[in-house]
Amino acid sequence: MMSKKFTKTEISEIIEMALSDDIPFKVIEKTHGINADQIKRIMRQNISASSYETWRKRVKLFSTRRKHYK
Repeated sequence: MMSKKFTKTEISEIIEMALSDDIPFKVIEKTHGINADQIKRIMRQNISASSYETWRKRVKLFSTRRKHYK
């Protein structure tokens, strides 16, 4: 469970970072102090279900190609 409440601006920034293929979860964790599960929860709660599923598939595909990805 997240202990920190994020502003709409912070949530938008987290989503933008998570959607970027160039920014790994580790950078988001360092910037916002949340872990990968919390990032996924924010994504699930703030983008459409189909967008979330598409994003997760893309992240999984990239993670098999790159050693240190999301």
